[in-house]
Amino acid sequence: MTDAVEQARAAAAAAQAAAEEARRLADEAARRAEELAAALGRATEGTAAPDVSRAGEGTAAPAASRADEATTAVDATASTAGPTGGTGTAPPGRTVPDATTDPSSTTDPTSAADPVSTTDPTSTSDHPQVPATGPLGADAVEAIRAGYAVEGTALELGALVNGVPLPDVQVRIPLGMLNRHGLVAGATGTGKTRTLQLLAEQIAANGVPVFAADVKGDLSGLAEAGAPNAKLLARTEAIGQRWQGTASQTEFYSLGGQGTGVPIRATVSGFGPLLLSKVLGLNATQESSLGLVFHHAERAGLPLVDLSDLRAVLTYLVSDQGKAELAELGGLSKQTAGVILRELVTFADKGADRFFGEPEIDTREFLRTAPDGRGIVSLLEVPGVQDQPEVFSTFLMWLLADLFNELPEVGDTDKPELVFFFDEAHLLFSGSSKDFREQIVRTVRLIRSKGVGIVFVTQTPEDLPDDVLAQLGSRVQHQLRAHTPDDAKALRATVSTYPTSDYDLGEVLTSLATGEAIVTVMDEDGAPTPVAWTRLRAPQGSMDALPSDVLEARVASSPLLARYGTSVDPESAREVLAARMESAAAEAAAAQAQADAEQEAARAAAEAAKEAAAQAARDERERKAAQAEYERTQREFEQAERAAAGRRSRSSSTRSSRSGGRAGDDPLGGLLGNGLGQTIAKEVVRGIFSTLRRRR
Repeated sequence: MTDAVEQARAAAAAAQAAAEEARRLADEAARRAEELAAALGRATEGTAAPDVSRAGEGTAAPAASRADEATTAVDATASTAGPTGGTGTAPPGRTVPDATTDPSSTTDPTSAADPVSTTDPTSTSDHPQVPATGPLGADAVEAIRAGYAVEGTALELGALVNGVPLPDVQVRIPLGMLNRHGLVAGATGTGKTRTLQLLAEQIAANGVPVFAADVKGDLSGLAEAGAPNAKLLARTEAIGQRWQGTASQTEFYSLGGQGTGVPIRATVSGFGPLLLSKVLGLNATQESSLGLVFHHAERAGLPLVDLSDLRAVLTYLVSDQGKAELAELGGLSKQTAGVILRELVTFADKGADRFFGEPEIDTREFLRTAPDGRGIVSLLEVPGVQDQPEVFSTFLMWLLADLFNELPEVGDTDKPELVFFFDEAHLLFSGSSKDFREQIVRTVRLIRSKGVGIVFVTQTPEDLPDDVLAQLGSRVQHQLRAHTPDDAKALRATVSTYPTSDYDLGEVLTSLATGEAIVTVMDEDGAPTPVAWTRLRAPQGSMDALPSDVLEARVASSPLLARYGTSVDPESAREVLAARMESAAAEAAAAQAQADAEQEAARAAAEAAKEAAAQAARDERERKAAQAEYERTQREFEQAERAAAGRRSRSSSTRSSRSGGRAGDDPLGGLLGNGLGQTIAKEVVRGIFSTLRRRR
């Protein structure tokens, strides 16, 4: 029994504390109602000023029920007082137990004192709502109102939330401050994409071109007017937005034709060795070596258009024909060249080679405006970015670097030349080298003077290097989640980067609703504005993706398709080296053929000389044989002649003795007349004439 009594007493004490807190809130609400009524100047006929005397009647201030949401803010405040009955009052949806009837019940004094925020869907900026009780006092609300008052052109982000949206306290970004860069951050599903769409629509409507990557494919609805519905209109009315569906002039692009849009391509030489090293995942040594290869290609007149050109240069340098040129590069080893070559082959096999080639996009295409003066929203379709995040992020970085090189210095202007939304920005810095980060920081810092504003879109500010965060002037932070120790650490780090405010940012950032954000920007003087819990406006374009057939029809009607739609393959390093190697091979073949001919001629000459020598030897032998034959025949002739002479002498003597000397009158005739003489004469003639013929 004693326990029940103690519990009842505790419940009564809690209820009394709740009643005291409710009474205080009622006093505050009454005071604000009086101030607002005076400010309105009795703009509404027949509306009586709120009765401030209720503040001292010992009443509590329950929050207005859903049934009272259609009443005006003044009437809602005037009706907040009511009898407490001595037991206190709780917000709608919560009950305060009656200690006299249920002594066992208990009450959480903290929750009992926590007011519930309500929304007045009928209020507009023309009929401002009485500030509801929230984390900010009247002075803080007025400071935010003054901090976001802009004299020039501004982007309307939404209405301040202080328990409920305050449509008379609008949060804005001066258009001229967009080139100070910005950040849109928040967990998945908290409304970052719609914030991006909201900003892009308003920027383009003010005549500034926009470039954004459509990572998830749901930004294409920018090209069509949004359709109203009851929920949308209730939200927009509650924050003072006069919503009307409006389409933006939109151009659709795709990386290398991987998608539906007009293809965006870059040449390898235009991409540069630093960005390509980041894509390939090269270390510092390999990165510097790749720079040497680019330098050699430029010096040797080898245009690097696509990846096959770079592969051809590397293949040539590690070949027998190019080893002399490789040695001249100094610092580039054959092994390093081989590593780079293998990485290029792997990179190309993933389909990345389609991003490189001609015609190279002229980045000034992104600076166009429509005939009616509105800026054109350029949307880059990047399906499958999760498969090639480095390619996507690095390609966007190339676009920025190219814009930086192309655009003239303009300094501070009333509005930017271009606003560039860098979605999934964490992909850009993941695994990047020190040199690559330095280039990004340098580009972000200096491109402001070219009139280009950059808005990084990512999940947490920790995704960006500190040097990049230091360059950002506007921040729209959606809900963060802290489910793990790492999440809690990231939350604390994020809170520490905000200016001092009346918010408990650690609690607010984890309790923001979808479509709400903590905002701080630069005002027109370049000073940071107060931190503001903001319910963001709704985009005026469709929040649904365009149907594929509609998207294809829009791309087909683009005037840029004829210029960039078809890939071309000009004469570049691959063709030059192929021709050079073919020419070298032809020259080598000709030289080899000439050497072979000379060798064959020498062999033939040697053979001819040998044959001539052999023939001369044979002729000499024949001559000697003929000479010997002649000499032999001569000797035989002489012998025969001597023998014949002897016989003649003997015969002559005989005949003389017989015939009285007639035969001696013709001794040669006698010799030739017989058979032996005729034989000898024939042999002599044959020997003489045969020898003469051989000598000729």
